[in-house]
Amino acid sequence: MNKLTIINEIDEMLNTYCEGCFVRTQIRKDEGKTAAHRFCISNCTIGTQLQFLGNELNKTGTSSKN
Repeated sequence: MNKLTIINEIDEMLNTYCEGCFVRTQIRKDEGKTAAHRFCISNCTIGTQLQFLGNELNKTGTSSKN
């Protein structure tokens, strides 16, 4: 995977699943921004997929412009 493909995939996932997420909004309202962020990172399947894509992006390195 090249950088641009990974970035586009991350952007698409965020726009499709994370914006307007009821669970995230409710946790943020009840427990705060940090708790909502923690939930997304550790419990949400989309968050897990975003972490995977982030790791793939890190593997591509900074030398490639693609």
